[in-house]
This record gives sequence, C-alpha cells and structure tokens, in this order.
Amino acid sequence: MVSTAAAVFARQGYDQTTMQDLAASMGLATGALYHYFGSKEQLLRAICDELMEPMLERAREVSLSDAPPAERLRTLVRMWVTHVIEYCDHVLVFQQERHVIEFDPKWRKFHDSRKAFEHIIRHALDEAQTDGPRTGDSRLEVAALLGMVNHTPAWYRLSGRLRPDELAEGYLALLIGPE
Repeated sequence: MVSTAAAVFARQGYDQTTMQDLAASMGLATGALYHYFGSKEQLLRAICDELMEPMLERAREVSLSDAPPAERLRTLVRMWVTHVIEYCDHVLVFQQERHVIEFDPKWRKFHDSRKAFEHIIRHALDEAQTDGPRTGDSRLEVAALLGMVNHTPAWYRLSGRLRPDELAEGYLALLIGPE
C-alpha cells in the first residue's frame, strides 16, 4: 500500500491526490484505506519512514564496520544511491513535501533520523578524505553529496548507461577523487 501511495503521490502530487484516488489505485474501497491509514498525512509519514529508517539502520551498520575509512564511505554511498533509486517515488514525494516536513514539529522523528544519517555521512567523509579535492568545509561537502544523491531519482533511468554503483563512484570522485 505504501509503495503504491508513493507512486501516486509522485505522479499526481500530494496535494492533488485524494484518498479516493489512492484507494482506487490500490483496488480498495475508500473506507478500507481509512482502516489502514486514517489520513493522507499518515500515508505520507509511512512513505518517509519506509524511505529513511532502513537506510539509517544500514548506514549505522556500515559505519561500525572494521573496514578502512575510504571503503566504509564507498559502501555507504553505494548503499545510499541504490536505496534512493529503489525508493525513487518515496524520494520524489519527500522532495515535493519537504517544505512541510522540515518545519512541522510532528515530523521530529523523521527530521532526527535525517540528521543522524547526515552525521554518519559527514563522519565517514571526514575520515576517508586524504588526497582528494577539499573545500575545507565538510558541511558544504555533505550538502553537495546530499544534493547529488537525493536528486538522482529526478533524472536517473534504470535503462540508462550508468549502474547505481557507477553513479556512486562518480559522486565520490567529485569529492574525494577516484578510487
């Protein structure tokens, strides 16, 4: 249900989509959808949780590994790129509704998860950088990486010439140099 809702929101827009539209796309009566999700906002929250929680859990696991810093960073970015491509509709919905999510106190848990993920990425990037191009500002570097990776679903096509791991390597090469 959540993935279907993400696809409908990504295609039609959150504000333009009704619970009736969502129920029809799922082959459900509207009342049945309300049984599972009491509102569109609950569906939006489920979409964002489905996007963020598995990625944060996996990032924590990678960050605790004994691998060398550059390898941990590469593993994190590969995982991240693969995740945003797999959950492209979820990412697109988040980007559309970010203006609400970022500032509404009801979204505190999601906001905290995003900040924890960004902290993991910043720490991995700081540890891994040695000879690559440096701006001297890790916040700027993390923001650049966030922008590159999180906007991938806006243009990436599975049938294109680059695989997710090649994209990850390309993004990393811009920040820390080639492998």
